[in-house]
Amino acid sequence: MMALTTLDLMPALIVIDLQNGVVEAPTVHPTAEIVERSTSLADAFRRHGLPVVLVNVTGGAPGRTERTRPTGDISSPGWADLVDELDVQPDDHLVTKQRRSAFHDTGLDAHLRGLGVTQVVLTGISTTSGVESTARSAYDHGYHVVLATDAMTDTDPDAHANSIERIFPKLGQTTTTAEILDMLGRTK
Repeated sequence: MMALTTLDLMPALIVIDLQNGVVEAPTVHPTAEIVERSTSLADAFRRHGLPVVLVNVTGGAPGRTERTRPTGDISSPGWADLVDELDVQPDDHLVTKQRRSAFHDTGLDAHLRGLGVTQVVLTGISTTSGVESTARSAYDHGYHVVLATDAMTDTDPDAHANSIERIFPKLGQTTTTAEILDMLGRTK
């Protein structure tokens, strides 16, 4: 874990797949903690007039036969609904994805560029799927990537640790929710 060095003038928070059907899965860290930390970041970003992007997933890539789809019964009522704790606000940008990355076929990059966003802060579930894929895409699109590693979790402890310890430091800065909140409070 490295210390967060800076927040750009226009960072955006991207919260990945904190939705009813996903938070029910057994995970390495309790999903209630992930929701709480992500919500605290969303509240702070909103207070500072910074963009909040809330992402949900409603399926997988069409035509694929291997297990690439979300777990659980995605057709059950409310499965894809964002958790109530996120308290969706009118200015939040909602992204529904069919792939792992929130950038793939969603218009997210154009939306962020239109707002002048240069840095993204990522949280959510799952570390090795939606979060990592979105982090890789954000990096490839040229955003400064910040990963709030205490605000993400996965179903596989070894895979989660691999992303946190080996993959994420190559894509951006890894830090804690508290450090992001502290820096946001000091710089905005």
